Amino acid sequence: MAQETQAADHEELRRNLGFRDLVVYGLLFIAPMAPVGVFGTLDAKSHGAVALVYVVATVAMAFTAFSYAQMVRVAPQAGSVFTYARKGLGEGPGFIAGWMAMLDYLLIPAVAYLFAGIAMEALVPEVDRWVWTGIAVVVTTLLNLWGVKAAARVGFAVLAMEIVVLLVFVVSAVVVLVRDGGLRDGWSPLTGDGSFSLAAVIGAVSVAVLSYLGFDAIASFAEEVTGGSRKVARAVLFCLALAGLLFVAQTWLVALLEPLSSAELAADPAKQGSAFYDAVDASVGGWLHDLVAVSKAIGAAFAALAGQAAGGRLLFAMGRDRRLPHLLARTDGGVPRVALLVSATVTMIAALWAARRDDGLDHLVSVVDVGALTAFVLLHASVVGWFAVRRAEGPPHWFKHIVMPVVGAAILIAVIVEASAAAQVVGVVWLGVGLVVLAVQGATRTSAGA
Repeated sequence: MAQETQAADHEELRRNLGFRDLVVYGLLFIAPMAPVGVFGTLDAKSHGAVALVYVVATVAMAFTAFSYAQMVRVAPQAGSVFTYARKGLGEGPGFIAGWMAMLDYLLIPAVAYLFAGIAMEALVPEVDRWVWTGIAVVVTTLLNLWGVKAAARVGFAVLAMEIVVLLVFVVSAVVVLVRDGGLRDGWSPLTGDGSFSLAAVIGAVSVAVLSYLGFDAIASFAEEVTGGSRKVARAVLFCLALAGLLFVAQTWLVALLEPLSSAELAADPAKQGSAFYDAVDASVGGWLHDLVAVSKAIGAAFAALAGQAAGGRLLFAMGRDRRLPHLLARTDGGVPRVALLVSATVTMIAALWAARRDDGLDHLVSVVDVGALTAFVLLHASVVGWFAVRRAEGPPHWFKHIVMPVVGAAILIAVIVEASAAAQVVGVVWLGVGLVVLAVQGATRTSAGA
């Protein structure tokens, strides 16, 4: 009995997070200035309607956030969508949901680390980006191994710095626009700077959702929160709403300062990655360019910290349920260090591989969101499965438990259809591997039972 109790202790997480800590992790992962790296791409794809892209993306993600809020109350455990899909749909779909989410929880931090390396290389070109990328991985991994509360404290200081820099940018941009006027029509961030195309906007949304991936990571800390699942649900919704407001505001302003039209950016992809920085440099000055670059470098590294922490919790939960090696479920002082180290190792390999290639960022960004979007579709299905099909909590509320998740799933499916061919191929291949793993596990369990 004592041995069983001790074993259980090694699979338990420590409850020491509050609402502020959850918001910090969510906003760190999302990053208040997330549009900086993808502004040029979105502006080109949407024909200049970049702010509208973020309005649509926020609405699309709001349905997903609402489904998270429904399911976190049902299953306030680590594992997020893996746990929810198991509850609402069963073991098989639950594994697939976790498997698809795992693809992004391992690759999104890699993208963030690479953003940090690129930003630091721009400031200190004598040091290659892959060195900066590796340093960012090591430092943030050590913080995660220290513990979720300690990492949240450091993260709060970084988040405060990011928000201050964002406010400096907003004030500076407004001053320039009032003094000199904008280079585009004031409403063009909503209507486009040329011809408006709804298809172009939807296509850009498939890239813009990358900026939001992270608010869902809050649910991964459900077992480490003091005060119950309601606090997690509120943090998820709050982070999404605040992020949407920040994204729309900053892209609207920088679009008015952008010296190149969306057509010119589309014709010269090489200029898309630095479009935000170039617009700031040309309109405000090099000092703000450098300030934004430093903030982006530090902020991206800590976005990766939050992503790595969430990825570690997902691996922990899947290991605890023996869907992945059970060693991943081991904790040390309430910290899932084995799972965190595995997450960090995979992320570092992907980030360093991409950092040493000129086209590495393009490869990572093009495939990074399809896994999460697929997992989100299964999340919506789990709401319908738990409340409407199983009626686990009595008669369902038709709007909350049927209409909202069905509309949310339909929006996500439309975004997946509009995603790049590379993303779709990677998603199908990863899904195929997951189905093979699931089949092998089923056969193993059947033979063990016999």
